[in-house]
Amino acid sequence: MQRYFVRNEQIVGDHVMISGDDVHHIGRVMRMNEGDRLLCCNERSETMLCEIEQISNDFVRCRIIQWIEANVELPVHVYVASGLLKGDKYELVLQKGTELGAKGFLPLITSRSIVKWDEKKGDKKVERWQKIVKEAAEQSHRAYMPSVCAPMTIRELIAWARDINYKYIAYEEEAKEGRHRSFAHLLQTMSKEDSLLIVFGPEGGLSEQEVALLKEHGFVACSLGPRILRAETAPLYALSAVSYEWELKSTTQ
Repeated sequence: MQRYFVRNEQIVGDHVMISGDDVHHIGRVMRMNEGDRLLCCNERSETMLCEIEQISNDFVRCRIIQWIEANVELPVHVYVASGLLKGDKYELVLQKGTELGAKGFLPLITSRSIVKWDEKKGDKKVERWQKIVKEAAEQSHRAYMPSVCAPMTIRELIAWARDINYKYIAYEEEAKEGRHRSFAHLLQTMSKEDSLLIVFGPEGGLSEQEVALLKEHGFVACSLGPRILRAETAPLYALSAVSYEWELKSTTQ
């Protein structure tokens, strides 16, 4: 069954008014008709089973049939701050990171970033990123659509992270020194609904100065294991570890 994300103001009484690109997708791509059913998710991660009452060129009006209990989100809120990457590697992080349960994405402008951010094209780029996240969230049956921020500096990230419960840096020097326990210990001691921000460098990694600045503001450097992971692999590994600890491990005990 097709799934669409809607804003709270699109829900009026027992009806949902779908607008934007989703109207074309429903009517032209999926060729749905009045009487067909679909799922809508609001900004509170609530899921509604809806029946289409009217399809026009500008909107699709649906009637809410049932509110569905859906427990598909990670019990902890994980934000991924990652250096800008070459080619479509960052889009891979967005797509797969959404499938793995990330709460939000914060692209970083760092000293070793090969990709240079173009402010003139920035809005369209972020809009494309958000579309990738939206499609991945729908495909993976998420009840929440992750946010994608505009690229920010390390200092802007520090300011953004003031209210985050746990702030970690995936740092290859920790792996080289064989210190692999801190991230695993964190996952075992976190509480439900806690927030976690993990910082990842670009292809060339974070500089020592950037890591030192983050540490000064409460970030903890950690290893993700004995192997050095690619910049696009590390965020997905970390999210997989969180999912295992919080969603799979508990079901086997």
